[in-house]
Amino acid sequence: MKTPPLSARALKKSYAGVPVVDDLSFTLEKGGCFGLLGPNGAGKTTTLKLCLGLAAPDAGEITLAGHRIPEAAGAARALVGVAPQFDNLDPDFTVSENLRVFGRYFGLSKREMAARMDGLLRFSSLEDRRDTRIDALSGGMKRRLTLARALVNDPEILFLDEPTTGLDPQARHLIWDRLKTLRGAGRTLFLTTHFMDEAERLCDTIVIIDGGRKIAEGSPRELIARHIEAQVIEVYDTTGTPDTLESFACAARAQSGMEGARMEKSGETLFFYGHDFAARQLLALLARRPTLRYTHRAANLEDVFIRLTGRELRD
Repeated sequence: MKTPPLSARALKKSYAGVPVVDDLSFTLEKGGCFGLLGPNGAGKTTTLKLCLGLAAPDAGEITLAGHRIPEAAGAARALVGVAPQFDNLDPDFTVSENLRVFGRYFGLSKREMAARMDGLLRFSSLEDRRDTRIDALSGGMKRRLTLARALVNDPEILFLDEPTTGLDPQARHLIWDRLKTLRGAGRTLFLTTHFMDEAERLCDTIVIIDGGRKIAEGSPRELIARHIEAQVIEVYDTTGTPDTLESFACAARAQSGMEGARMEKSGETLFFYGHDFAARQLLALLARRPTLRYTHRAANLEDVFIRLTGRELRD
């Protein structure tokens, strides 16, 4: 049986007596994309540190790239790439100099880096920015360079901590395309993100954690089918009259066939979760309420995430 790129079993980590990672287990499949999701404070960052050997677990076992962690963390990290959440590129260097200097950390010679440079620049679409200083790059360019830098050592596993935070839609889609290219080339990806559509597009397997504990695991499609109703209707008022939504909510509850539907209110929006028959009933009712606007869509991973972790703001 082949050793998986990364496996974690029964991980525990506490700070000041407060559990941050609590009996967490998961395994990455070679060539797949694994997503670790959770609200702020759920334990994602600590889990990443444990997996990379940057912190020692209180209990549990970790194997990364065939090495026991944290005992052989140095040897393991030589085989992985890390794209951190915040760009930490050296502003005093150009694009190519940032890549070249980073290669020295892995013992790569000038000749080896010269052989890899064109491919890294092509991958990040920065061929014409080779000699550009970092402060002259856009946010999307910096993210692409950070991703290319994580590939300097030709890693087996790539850790991506919120890789598209702060990017516009065009830049996000370009990063997604690059990540799909890496998967197609057999790389194993470990992804954390707050963008549920990103996780739904990219990940083969997702683990959702909260309070340091695993609360769900599966493919995006499996999680949606298991945890949420098939249809979602979001209703919001255009008049600003507070009682309009309440009136509609009461009317919706009185509709026959709505027993299987679920309703939530968040701010000035009503969310109805149900299946086809309930959705048809609601749409007919909305047709008689011209002051109400609505969106009718299929359930997605964000609906699952909110149902499992709640709508409350986490700081």
